Amino acid sequence: MILLYEKNVKKVILTRQFRLPTFINGNPTGMMIEACAGLLDNDHPEDCIRRETEEETGYQIRHAEKIFEAYMSPGSVTEILHFFIAEYSAEMKINEGGGLADEGENIEVMELLFKDALDMIDSGEIKDAKTIMLLQHLRIKNIL
Repeated sequence: MILLYEKNVKKVILTRQFRLPTFINGNPTGMMIEACAGLLDNDHPEDCIRRETEEETGYQIRHAEKIFEAYMSPGSVTEILHFFIAEYSAEMKINEGGGLADEGENIEVMELLFKDALDMIDSGEIKDAKTIMLLQHLRIKNIL
C-alpha cells in the first residue's frame, strides 16, 4: 500500500471504493476512503505498488520509498503488508485512474489537503487502519 503526497501544496492522494465486508458490518454505504493498495500476485512489492498506483490513481510515480512492513492481524491472518510513500506531481498524471474495469474496480481518486485527511480520521470518515498508519507516518516524520 502506498500514500502519495505533494510537499509544496501539502496534499495527499486517497481513493474511495465500495468494500462489501464493511457494508455487511454496518457501514451504510460500504464506501471506504483508503490509500492505494493491491495484492502482490507473486510480484516484488515495489513492482506491484507502482502498477497499482498507476491503475488506481492514474499517477506514474518515479520512486516509491518503503517505510515498513506490518502484520495487521497476526493471530488470524498470514498476510504481511508492505507500506510505501511517494511524492507525486501533476506532470506524473498519465490517466484518470479508477482501477481496472475487468477486475470490477470502480475507484474514485481523491486529492485532499493533508490537514483535511487528518481531520477525516478525527471525524470517522477515514476508518481504514492502514491508511491511518500511513497518514500518521507523514505527520510523525514531519514530511507534510
